[in-house]
Amino acid sequence: MKLSVIIVSYQVKYYLAQCLLSLSKALQEIEAEVFVVDNHSTDGTVSLLKKNFPWVKIIQNSDNLGFSRANNIAFRQAVGEYVLLLNPDTIVGEDVLREALKKMDEDPKIGGAGVRMVSETGQKAPESRRGIPTPMTAFYKLIGLCSRFPAHHRFGHYYMGYLSWDEVCEIEIVSGAFFLVRNGAIKDKDLLDEAFFMYGEDIDLSYRLLQNGWKNNYLPLSILHYKGESTKKSSFRYVHVFYKAMLIFFRKYNQNLCFLVFWAIQLAIGLKAGQALVGLLIEQLKKKLGLLPSIVAPMTYYYWGDEEQILLFEKFAQGHGLDLHPKVLNENEQLDIDKLCSENLTGELCIVFDTDRFRYDTIIDTLSENPKDNIHLGLFYPQYHWLITAKEVLTDE
Repeated sequence: MKLSVIIVSYQVKYYLAQCLLSLSKALQEIEAEVFVVDNHSTDGTVSLLKKNFPWVKIIQNSDNLGFSRANNIAFRQAVGEYVLLLNPDTIVGEDVLREALKKMDEDPKIGGAGVRMVSETGQKAPESRRGIPTPMTAFYKLIGLCSRFPAHHRFGHYYMGYLSWDEVCEIEIVSGAFFLVRNGAIKDKDLLDEAFFMYGEDIDLSYRLLQNGWKNNYLPLSILHYKGESTKKSSFRYVHVFYKAMLIFFRKYNQNLCFLVFWAIQLAIGLKAGQALVGLLIEQLKKKLGLLPSIVAPMTYYYWGDEEQILLFEKFAQGHGLDLHPKVLNENEQLDIDKLCSENLTGELCIVFDTDRFRYDTIIDTLSENPKDNIHLGLFYPQYHWLITAKEVLTDE
């Protein structure tokens, strides 16, 4: 078996389904197995999997065990030469896995590999390449020097912003959203440290690989990541779990530091978490008092596809009250995002691609080549009557 894919899912059934639909194309000609570990979702995830994805190995947990424990359950059953940890809110292009496995085969010293993650607005995610959060690296990030000087070798080391986006590079930390690891590089029965409930486990795994003499590489292959759909970052729970994970990692690997430095870093992390919580409290208070703008920018939907499918989507859009501007693509016609923006100076645009017409690679590359804050990706699945965007999921069910 060449590859074992492990996806841990909780309450994101349509994003998971979309991920699996992309995987079904990306895994063609690859001997692979796919595990979905469901952490006790109540949104019908397991029923959807059984109905539409019989080739998936489903592991149903009776409770939310967290990311690390859930991944380890599948890892103990995985037989692939390589193991891919994949978030459910991702879309994998048709060529990504084949090219990533090729790179791993060519260099037996690579223990882990990550890819270029692109948001649904086409922005490259800085966490695609990260450095080890040493006390000073973490300090530079906490006080804002990392964001102020992203390409600086010292201040910007947390995101390694000085590296090229278009070349294979050695990095230190691979993101858990897409973490390809050589099975033989893991000597323990557990892939992830279960002290981490969520967040930080990818940092810990990457660090252990480096300690054991393996390389971690960034590969210039693009996937789409709906950042935040599998975990909402504007919540108290996120702040608590994220900063707790930072403290777990810091305590695990920095016990020999000077007492004052150790507690100074912990204090900085605590202050940062407190600042984030205060910000959330203020935002919630403003909402209750009606102090936040109540006007929502209108969303205009542009549908790109063949004429036959456009007629189907027009009916779908009408049923859901969408402001639709259909476009028929001629042979070899390319999407002019700049022109769309010039035609729509107000509001936001959602470009809906027909998944029967376009390859996922083409969709992701089109977005990443034309990143715009007011342009959002939509994917329509004619066979299911699903429209999936980062902001909403619309279905005829």
